[in-house]
Amino acid sequence: MNATTVAPEPPQAPPLEKQTTVGNYFVSNYPPFSFWKPEFVPEVYAVMERPPSTLNPQPSTTLGLYVHIPFCRKRCHFCYFKVYTDKDSSQIKAYIDAVLKELSLYAAKPFIGGRKPNFIYFGGGTPSYLSVDQLKHLTNGMKSLLPWDDAEEVTFECEPGTLTDHKLRAIRDLGVTRLSLGVENFDDHILEINGRAHHSKEIARAYAFAREIGFPQINIDLIAGMVEETEANWRENVRKTIDLAPDSVTIYEMEIPYNTTIYQRMKAEGELVAPVADWATKRAWVNYGFTELERAGYTVASAYTAVKDKAKTKFVYRDKLWAGADLLSVGVASFGYIGGVHYQNHADFDPYVAQIQQGKVPIYRAQTPSDDERLIREFILQLKLGHLSLSYFRNKFGVDPVKRFTDPLQRLKDWGFLTIEGDQVLLNRDGLLQVDRLLHEFFLPRHQTNRYV
Repeated sequence: MNATTVAPEPPQAPPLEKQTTVGNYFVSNYPPFSFWKPEFVPEVYAVMERPPSTLNPQPSTTLGLYVHIPFCRKRCHFCYFKVYTDKDSSQIKAYIDAVLKELSLYAAKPFIGGRKPNFIYFGGGTPSYLSVDQLKHLTNGMKSLLPWDDAEEVTFECEPGTLTDHKLRAIRDLGVTRLSLGVENFDDHILEINGRAHHSKEIARAYAFAREIGFPQINIDLIAGMVEETEANWRENVRKTIDLAPDSVTIYEMEIPYNTTIYQRMKAEGELVAPVADWATKRAWVNYGFTELERAGYTVASAYTAVKDKAKTKFVYRDKLWAGADLLSVGVASFGYIGGVHYQNHADFDPYVAQIQQGKVPIYRAQTPSDDERLIREFILQLKLGHLSLSYFRNKFGVDPVKRFTDPLQRLKDWGFLTIEGDQVLLNRDGLLQVDRLLHEFFLPRHQTNRYV
């Protein structure tokens, strides 16, 4: 009797997470932040004292500037950034002065002095929380230290309810090229229950005037899977976004990191599952949003973004950072990357300001990645674009990424998420929608089991 040969089952991807539990999902850097340590801070100081020409990356490496503005009208229940809602005008002025002093300390260092930022990013918190006078004081001081003449992009994050016509015009006059509106949702009930400070009428008014005065790029942020969000609500959010026709749309899937008020409530109530949409639902909603945006003429440009005109609409901050640019970051808790060294500032207001008032750079922890870790960092971050160039990595790192990442690339191929076509590594839509969990396949073993932050 002949034995019957049974074909092997095709390899299966690890099962998708079902419910949303506590922890960081979004991968924004490598090695993970939990591996950055205070004892490595002298490595940042050493880099700062050397001219760029003595270091690798090459002296032609782009310099970017990130400024953290940690003030908000309210703390969103899902927010895990360092923000403050209790600072008065005198404390805000002291903070701005501290940021300018910090920038002056860096500008005097051999590694930074004389270089002009190619891109500038104001993040938060809520940069638009600042008054017009405070914004002018901050930006005039910045330009006097590191001129913006060569700035290809200046991005400014906004909460719609903080934007008056007067302030919007001032922001435009400062040289901002991309206004990023933190809309998140268009439904007042969803906004309120998630702790957002603005309402839907403020979105419409701010967007209309921003469009009227000619910002080169207006971006709208949405979050899929907020507390009490429904499929009908999500579809309405997508429809209203398309009706506004922003230059770009950013969509994030709701996650619940440890330092959020949602987690604190879960902990108090003994709950393990967050009161938000599960992962399959969130991915389906993002896919619906991308599909509808594509029907409206947009192009999906990364795991989180869609752009109306691919030729004109750029994300310089993202693309340069993911290609190893230097990022000089100032402000409380901000993350930077200088001369191949990661660093983060003190994460609390008073120690940050005190350090600067003493004439000291306020860095709290740092980490110097190896050449292999730098390769992994750029590879996984660029994979979030849905495509990357193999020759880029061969030329820059002298390593064949197909050989270096043989096993994880094969796994993603076997799972049906990835193909290699000529010089391009390509993720399909299913892979792109869950790219952050797939990136862990490329982590070194010692980085795969620790908490990310």
